[in-house]
Amino acid sequence: MVVSGSVRLLHVNGFTFLSLLAALTVFAPFLVQAQESSPPAAPNQVQPLEGTDTNELRPLTQDNSLLSLQGGQRLMSEASSAVSAQNYALAMKKLQDARQVFNQLSNFYQELAGSFSGIDNRISDTQRRKAVETAQMRDEATYQLALVHRAQNQPELAVPLLVQIIRSQNPTRDLGKKAYQQLFELGFVDSPYPRTGNNSPSSSAQ
Repeated sequence: MVVSGSVRLLHVNGFTFLSLLAALTVFAPFLVQAQESSPPAAPNQVQPLEGTDTNELRPLTQDNSLLSLQGGQRLMSEASSAVSAQNYALAMKKLQDARQVFNQLSNFYQELAGSFSGIDNRISDTQRRKAVETAQMRDEATYQLALVHRAQNQPELAVPLLVQIIRSQNPTRDLGKKAYQQLFELGFVDSPYPRTGNNSPSSSAQ
């Protein structure tokens, strides 16, 4: 009876072992594939570098950025140096670039101001103020460019720029007055502004 029970136990254990071996044979390829396709362990993931300067994540705040207030001012400074060296071709190129940079900035700030109007007035007001500031710098670059054209005896190129300044600035503002004075000196307009003395409207009417 003991021998018979032992044989029966061996038979059952042998069958169980064969069943497990067959199951491992069937599922082994799937286990290998799952291991190969599993994501890398956490230590292999990219970690932020220690000591990273947050300014590097804001490239337009850096001095070497072109689409920025600092970039436009740098172009203006380079244009001034070119004028001092009588390199008018380089000065015109720098002033044209500065004028374009300031114009783009003014338009972008104005669009942002409109987008945030009624949503966040603080942001809207800030962007509108920046739009005005960069528009002023654009007009100053335009005025300097007109002076370079005049120095090059190119009044036909200076006049359109001066008219643009007056339209943008208004004739009553300093830069608008200076632009109109240039038009008067070029002979494009006949009446000086502002009128004084015998050139005043009341004197002319008498």
